[in-house]
Amino acid sequence: MNQNKLFNRTRWQLAISYAAVMGLILSLLGFGVYKAIAHAHWVAIDRELESVAGTLHDSLEIKLQQPGRLEPIVSELLPNLRVIGVNGIKKQLPERHILSAINQSFYYIRLFDNSGNLIATAGTYPEELPPTFNSQQWQTITDSKGSIYHQISVSLHTKNHENWGYFQVGRSLQDFNDYLSTVKLILKLGLPTALILVGFSSWWLAGLAMKPIYSSYRQIQQFTADAAHELRTPLAASQATVESALLMSELDEKEAREILRTVERQNRRLTQLVADLLLLARMDSQAIADRPQLCCLNDLVSDLVEELAALAIASDLALTSSIRVQQQLNVVGDADRLYRLVANLIVNAIQYTPAGGKVTVILDCSHQEAIVQVQDTGIGMAAADLDRIFDRFYRVNSDRSRNTGGSGLGLAIAQTIARAHRGSLSARSELGQGATFLLRLPL
Repeated sequence: MNQNKLFNRTRWQLAISYAAVMGLILSLLGFGVYKAIAHAHWVAIDRELESVAGTLHDSLEIKLQQPGRLEPIVSELLPNLRVIGVNGIKKQLPERHILSAINQSFYYIRLFDNSGNLIATAGTYPEELPPTFNSQQWQTITDSKGSIYHQISVSLHTKNHENWGYFQVGRSLQDFNDYLSTVKLILKLGLPTALILVGFSSWWLAGLAMKPIYSSYRQIQQFTADAAHELRTPLAASQATVESALLMSELDEKEAREILRTVERQNRRLTQLVADLLLLARMDSQAIADRPQLCCLNDLVSDLVEELAALAIASDLALTSSIRVQQQLNVVGDADRLYRLVANLIVNAIQYTPAGGKVTVILDCSHQEAIVQVQDTGIGMAAADLDRIFDRFYRVNSDRSRNTGGSGLGLAIAQTIARAHRGSLSARSELGQGATFLLRLPL
């Protein structure tokens, strides 16, 4: 198949198209996964900040006495509390559960008075952050070094419900960005790897998908060549006969009749060949007759043996039948086509059995199947030919030639009819030992 430019080009096109579509799908999927992961982590950070801010906010408000003033007890709640203008850092009391999040290295706290002036910081406060206050609840800010922080701002009140100032809880997004960078790296490395694997897989799958198409193409190509050759032979013979007649200056009645008989014989052969080809085409398009009916194989075998007895006698052969069942074997199908099937097998056996030989037609049944065997004592076939004898126009080169008058379609027609009736047709033979054709049909 790779040697055929048309199929090779088509295979490449299929593989590239499939890889491109899969690449687009994987890219969109990777982008969606990245966005989903980023959104999920961002929501988790927001909820975490809200939880920490809410806990500390409620704990602070009950300890604040005057607006803008930090009570000493506040240092018990906030680790590393640093009051602006004071150099010392008050000693931190033993940690409580509510402070566990603040003790992590990426959290910080800022306290502003009502005017927006920075009063104090706590936690791991980055000095590069601008000290200005923004009243927006959620903010994402960048320091002078390019580090990004996310923070939440809430208003603070004294325990007497006076406005004290503002309280901010923020955290560094370095761990968040590092995680997303890792996800990006995985996707950037994974997508090309996946595309390479998809490319090889699509090439392989395209080859698998095109194998039956290529096989059909080869069969059609071979069939077309064989059909053209078979049609050319009688046409060439007729043309030569007519040209020979035209070269004769005078034709008597005997010569004219002989020429007409030759043309008629070639025309008959041509007509039979075309009829066989049309029959095969019709059977390829429809599996069984439009109106299936019961067909008795007992009667069919008996009638065929009786009708073809004259042909066997003319070939100096013995044609017999052996009905090995007592009951009637009925199958559903087209009686005319089944008649044609078994007739082809018997005629084929007669044609290739030398004078003095024997052809036997056996009818039997097994496991809800009717079995028709056609045995002959003829020339037989080599094992290499058994796989191809049901191909259209195929003949065994040594003996099964055009000298028998056949077109090479008889066994192909028989095989097609058997398959159309959900049956099977097979052959076994040895060269010089005769042949047996075995037909199985569901009862």
